[in-house]
Amino acid sequence: MSKGDNVVVLDFWASPFCARVKIALEEKGVNHVANEEDIFGRKSELLLRSNPIHQKVPVFLHNDKPVLESAIIVSYIDEVWPSNSLLPANAYDVAQAKFLADFIDKKVFETGRSIWASNGEEREVGTKDFLEVIKHLEEALGEKDYFGGDTFGYVDIIAIGHSPWFLAYEKLGGFKTEDHSPKFSAWIKRSLGRESVKKVLPDPEKVYQFVLHFRKMSGLE
Repeated sequence: MSKGDNVVVLDFWASPFCARVKIALEEKGVNHVANEEDIFGRKSELLLRSNPIHQKVPVFLHNDKPVLESAIIVSYIDEVWPSNSLLPANAYDVAQAKFLADFIDKKVFETGRSIWASNGEEREVGTKDFLEVIKHLEEALGEKDYFGGDTFGYVDIIAIGHSPWFLAYEKLGGFKTEDHSPKFSAWIKRSLGRESVKKVLPDPEKVYQFVLHFRKMSGLE
């Protein structure tokens, strides 16, 4: 990165989607500023101007030019700062990685939300769906240390940002991920040992308290 480059992330501390952008930047050693947004209150003019369609975080600003959608941002970071590549070299492996990333984006947060944002039978169904999604991810991981093989890469970055929310899912859903998907749980622990991940991810207990507060505000408690 040249001295003139300016990198800013419009951020929210608990967002798994913001987390992946910051982890990718840490993996690349890119200096950046994370601007916390009040996503439930008054959103900044910069956010509204940079992402007028969705008005959501994360927004990645590279020399004042916005890049949107977290998986796209991680790919962008990998292309702009190509050393320590996050995506595999083989085109087929890249396609497989992007398929898995798409599956994670469509399923993990939504099935998790169906646990914490519901009660009774709906929560039971959400718990079952969430555990099924994690089982699919465990099958994709197989016997590998990371989704891409021996090295922490694109799919790992896409997935690990969700892990601080798992405590809330487990406490509200009455289960332990490790009991159902031990290899996936071992991958979480392995990934949490990385400096880039430790530096970025919030405390799961803090996320759990945030979820409980949101449930009360939503009339679910």
